[in-house]
Amino acid sequence: MATLKTVLFENMHPNILGSAVPVLKILFMCGMGSVLAQPVIKVINPESCKLLSKLVFALFLPCLIFTQLGESVTLRNMGEWWFIPVNVLLSAIIGCGVGYIVALICRPPPQFFRFTVILTGIGNTGNLPLAIIGSVCHGYNSFGERCNQDGVAYVAFAQWVAVLIVYTFVYHMLEPPMEFYELVPEREEIEPLEDPVEMPQLLEAEWPGVKDAQTTDTRTPLLSRMFRETSGNEESQEEADGDSPRVARCIAEPPVVRKIRIVAEKTPLQQILQPPTVASLLGIVVGAFPHLKSVFFGQGAPLEFFTDSLTILAAAMVPCIMLVLGGVLSGGPGRSELGLRTTIGICFTRLIVLPLIGIGIISLVYTLGFIPQGDKMFVFVLLLQYTMPSAILSGAMTSLRGYGEREASSVLFWQHIFAVISIAVYISIYFRMLSTMNVP
Repeated sequence: MATLKTVLFENMHPNILGSAVPVLKILFMCGMGSVLAQPVIKVINPESCKLLSKLVFALFLPCLIFTQLGESVTLRNMGEWWFIPVNVLLSAIIGCGVGYIVALICRPPPQFFRFTVILTGIGNTGNLPLAIIGSVCHGYNSFGERCNQDGVAYVAFAQWVAVLIVYTFVYHMLEPPMEFYELVPEREEIEPLEDPVEMPQLLEAEWPGVKDAQTTDTRTPLLSRMFRETSGNEESQEEADGDSPRVARCIAEPPVVRKIRIVAEKTPLQQILQPPTVASLLGIVVGAFPHLKSVFFGQGAPLEFFTDSLTILAAAMVPCIMLVLGGVLSGGPGRSELGLRTTIGICFTRLIVLPLIGIGIISLVYTLGFIPQGDKMFVFVLLLQYTMPSAILSGAMTSLRGYGEREASSVLFWQHIFAVISIAVYISIYFRMLSTMNVP
């Protein structure tokens, strides 16, 4: 007699089963976080949620990135992996182009036009893809024994590009609109903006303490003040220049060069060196030099105990970030002035339209031979970069800029709710694509 396992699983189409189980794992972990955050149970309270976020951000995620990327990367395969960071940049450009069309069609409030472009165009390339890969690779999978190691390495290799985009392009695109800008008096800056007993917002999940990094400069609409002014208005230019250092020049500085210099000085590049980014760069450096790599990785390596300890800590990353995500989502979407039509437009485009575009692009570059042939996980990670909800780090930028926080939290909430369905569907499609490709 056929067993229940045979009836339910072995006769089911492998693509359907393979796509549903990873998402069910993530959904269950998030559900546990949501249940534990309920007022009746209160195991995950706001303080513990913030603490878990900080541990993931400063310890567990860097450990995961360094151990997996450092062991996998070499000078040779860095040359083969060139399309991973290029794909992050390409997906951001295409996404923002499509986001511009969404903003024209949905007609959000004028102050949220650029917000709509960014929340549509910039996808999550960090924690969520790592969680999905960890879920896919846990237990039996079709990617082989190196499934998790290769998958994490591919995601981590693109980390620095994604962070650079967020802290430069996204940071300036999400500046407060000039006509809606109001400078907050100094005495109000020290007052708490929200009740300390409330659950942290979703946009803080990938950057705990983002509100502490907020300054007068981050809330100032720099680009609007500089590039909308007339060239003859020297007084406004001096104000926009702010406290930037004066350098003696033999010749007069052209106005365009001067503006570019001021923008570069006001960009918070120091924030780029966050723990996950540092771990990614260290992993690349260690992996690029064989003698240095042999000190950390391999049987009998002098510092094998060190990397083994980091590996143990790294195992806590996925369950902890899922518990945090579930706890934060339990608070609901909150209020938003974005409008229902724009919210639906962003969610539909980010979760349905952009993955279809990604399928076309990755199929084309695979056919043209621009990416390694025969590496299923490589192709899968590239496809995931188009499939994820909007980047939570982009939402954190709204908190840093002091504008659009509630709207970002609301959009991210609904995207993560509906992403459960869209990601499961597209993973099923990706598994079917990979099974038809000429890969082992």
